[in-house]
Amino acid sequence: MIIKNQIRPGAYYDSVVLMQLQKGLLAFDGVLDAGAVMATQANRELLEQSGLLTDEANKAGADDLVIVVKANDESSALAALNQIDALLAKRSAGIDQEFRPRSIEAALKILPEAQWVLISVPGRFAANVAREALNLNRHVFLYSDNVSLADEVELKQNARAKGLLVMGPDCGTAIINGVGLGFANRVRRGNIGLVGASGTGLQAITSHIHQLGGGVSQAIGTGGRDLKADVEAITAHQALQILGSDAATRVIVLVSKPPSPAVAAKLLSAAQATGKPIVVDFIGYPPPARKLGSLNFATSLSEAAEIAMGLSNGDWRLEIRDSISNSPISNLYLRGLFSGGTLAYQF
Repeated sequence: MIIKNQIRPGAYYDSVVLMQLQKGLLAFDGVLDAGAVMATQANRELLEQSGLLTDEANKAGADDLVIVVKANDESSALAALNQIDALLAKRSAGIDQEFRPRSIEAALKILPEAQWVLISVPGRFAANVAREALNLNRHVFLYSDNVSLADEVELKQNARAKGLLVMGPDCGTAIINGVGLGFANRVRRGNIGLVGASGTGLQAITSHIHQLGGGVSQAIGTGGRDLKADVEAITAHQALQILGSDAATRVIVLVSKPPSPAVAAKLLSAAQATGKPIVVDFIGYPPPARKLGSLNFATSLSEAAEIAMGLSNGDWRLEIRDSISNSPISNLYLRGLFSGGTLAYQF
C-alpha cells in the first residue's frame, strides 16, 4: 500500500467539484481511498483522520488544492493522479460554454431581474465579491468559508442598513421562494418557515417536514457563526422579521448549533414578538422548558419537524418521549458516523 499526493498552489474548486473528482479517483483500479480538498486546517485534519495526510500536504496553504490517493501500489496511485486533469475537463465539458461575464455588474446587465448573488470563491476574495453584490443592491448567498469574523460582521451590518440579506459565510443551504440554494433538498411549498445557522439542520428538518406531508414557505440560512456573540444573529433577526410578516408562513422553526446564551435570549424574544408559533432547536443548548408561551422547544431535528407539522395543522399536543436513560441499554455506548457537524452535536 502506498500514498501519493499532488499539490496545486492557488487552484480553487468548490466542494461539489472536489467531491466529484474524489469519486472519479476512487473508480480507478487499485485505488483504495482518495481525497481532494482545499488545504484549510480543518480539511488537513480530516485527511489526517482518514490516514491520507502526507508531510507535503500538511505544509500546503489554505488556497492550495491537495489531491491524495492511497493505492495498492505506486503504479496504481500514479495512474490515478495522472487522470486528474481529464476528470476535471470531463466536468467542464458538461457545462455550457457560452459567454460568461467576468464581473457581477456585467452579469446583471445580462440578467437585470436577478435579486441574488451566489458566491463560491476562495475565502480571501469572498468578502470583496460580497461587497460588490451589496453595492449593486443584491442579496448575497455566501457559500465560501474562510471569511474573517470582522468581514462577516461588516458585511451583515451593511446589508441590514440596505434592507438586504447576507446568508453566510459558509452558508450551505437555503430555500427561497421554492428554489434551493447550495445543498438543498427538493421539498414541497407549505406554511412552515425556517431560520437556520446550520445547513445540515435545515436539510434534515425540511426533508422530514416533506416526508410528513408538510411544506416549506422559506428556509433562510444564516451561516454557522451568526448566533455567536460577535455577530449577534444579525441575519437571524432579519429572517424572523421576514417570516413574521409573511402571510404564507404560519409556523417558524429556529435551528442552530450551540449559540451564545445572550444572543439566543435576544433572538427568542424577537421570535415571540412575531406572534407566530415558534419551534426552537438550539442543539447543545439545554432548553429552559418544553414550552414557554409561543416557544416550543425540540430535543432533536426530527422532533422539530414533527412539532412544526403539528402546529401548522393546529393539532399538536406535547408528548414527552421516553428517555434513553430508561432503557435497559442505557449503560452501553452509542456510536455513530455522521456527515454534517449538526448531526453529531445533537447526540
